[in-house]
Amino acid sequence: MPLLLLIFAYIAGSINFSIIIFKLTGNGDPRDAFSGNPGMTNVYRQSGLTMAGVVLLMDVGRSFLVAAMAVSMLSGGWVPWIGFALIVGNRYPCFHGFRGGKGVANYLGFSLWSVPFAVLISALSWLLCYAVVRIPFIGSFVMVSILAYASMSHCAFRPWCSAGVMVTVLFIFLSHRRNLSELVGKG
Repeated sequence: MPLLLLIFAYIAGSINFSIIIFKLTGNGDPRDAFSGNPGMTNVYRQSGLTMAGVVLLMDVGRSFLVAAMAVSMLSGGWVPWIGFALIVGNRYPCFHGFRGGKGVANYLGFSLWSVPFAVLISALSWLLCYAVVRIPFIGSFVMVSILAYASMSHCAFRPWCSAGVMVTVLFIFLSHRRNLSELVGKG
């Protein structure tokens, strides 16, 4: 059962709503401008708050549903690994030339099932961090770190469960390598 859910989560993560919506509305491909990322921040830069909100809600909703399936069908230790497969699908989507997002909104939605209060705290932390430093990915790092700690705490820091959380967070952080190198290059 875990293997089937891992594959399902990867495929679900491979459906990139911003790319689909941009194509359906005749706006091209969100990866062709600004950061080249089809994530919410880049969608906001190109199409405004409403479109970014729609994409965020769709990403969070899909991820929430994948988490609900994982929790209902697997033991707790496997659940973070299903989240990891979802994030890998978002980053390397088989339906979009293996060029996708960085998985932050998906991790937020996936976490919503098990640690809803941490999702609220982490989203508020993102807003506060962005208000202070004006760098979206720094806020994302803060948000993902809060979600990771809460998720590991939720699974009582069991090794297999915690490893799934840590691998997912490391993957998300490494997906921001370009952002980090650009930031260091400015300093």
